[in-house]
Amino acid sequence: MKIALVHDYLTQPGGAERVFELLCKHYPDADIFTSIYDPDNSIDLEGRLVKTTFLQNIPGAAKYFRLLAPLYFPAFRVLDLQDYDLIISSTTSFAKAVRKNPKAKHICFCHNVTRFLWDTKTYLREYGNYRYFYPVIEAMFAAMRKVDLKYAQEPDFYIANSSTVAGRVRENYGKQAIVINYPINTNNFEFSDSKKDYYLASARLIGYKRIDVIIEAFNWLGWPLIIIGNGPEKSRLQSKALSNIQFLGHVTDSERSGLMAKARSVIVAALEDYGLVPIEANASGTPVIAYGAGGVLDTQIPGKTGVFFSKQTPDALQAALLKAKQTTWDYQDIRNWAISNFSEVAFFNQIDRVVAEVCNAA
Repeated sequence: MKIALVHDYLTQPGGAERVFELLCKHYPDADIFTSIYDPDNSIDLEGRLVKTTFLQNIPGAAKYFRLLAPLYFPAFRVLDLQDYDLIISSTTSFAKAVRKNPKAKHICFCHNVTRFLWDTKTYLREYGNYRYFYPVIEAMFAAMRKVDLKYAQEPDFYIANSSTVAGRVRENYGKQAIVINYPINTNNFEFSDSKKDYYLASARLIGYKRIDVIIEAFNWLGWPLIIIGNGPEKSRLQSKALSNIQFLGHVTDSERSGLMAKARSVIVAALEDYGLVPIEANASGTPVIAYGAGGVLDTQIPGKTGVFFSKQTPDALQAALLKAKQTTWDYQDIRNWAISNFSEVAFFNQIDRVVAEVCNAA
């Protein structure tokens, strides 16, 4: 069976790209396609040939890839994939548009619907001046939404990383998607059942992560909190924090693993479509205190692996923290849950079953 693996663009090492990297390793003989490839700033494909589109030849395309949004659908439509029996696309936007042989099968790993088209205001709110251009942007995006919906019908089968994303696929594209939670490399996280007297938040310091809520809660409680990560809101957040809160900025993977393993709990206040941090915490044997919406509903068991709070407010988080402190946690059981459900082995066991069923269907 001849397989093509297709990703939107390979210009950064984000979560979707890491999943694509796993797919490439799992299918070592597959051909790899993308619109733009920057090998110095993306995932490790171990020297494999990556076939690109005409966008690769535009000067500065890898750096300013977001500005090329209107050109991606045409770029993917001209890719020649007629000789492949199975196409696996990995996409948040464009790669689902590839054309195939009528006898071939197309499985789409949908990390999300095209958010800048279907949730434009939320997507652009981090870009302060966008509101001045919103009428022009919305007119262009309205036209692109029609194209996105048209090409969303191309895949034969959708896989979503969470129930939240599956719901968006159904609502925006009219397609059903099965949920397969994406994995972590459980070997990268050390286990400890000896916890120290601090809590941990690990996130990019941007608005939607709601680190401000975490800081206000811990200011009031006075408990030790460590925050790791950088971002544009760092100075503002530091100015709000009292002396019980420590900002470490960027840390190595090894340091981060150690901090997760020893923390009493890892705090997540963001609404995430999926979210790997809660799973990474569990793989370290550490319970999670999370805003109870989005991806954590698929990955956490209240009372067993973590505690939810129902509102993104300091009061709600404080109540969850107090509840977690009174809970007797089985740290080994928390780790076992993560390894059993979110390891690469568990992930590809599900993927192999789906691929077999789709390819064998009439």
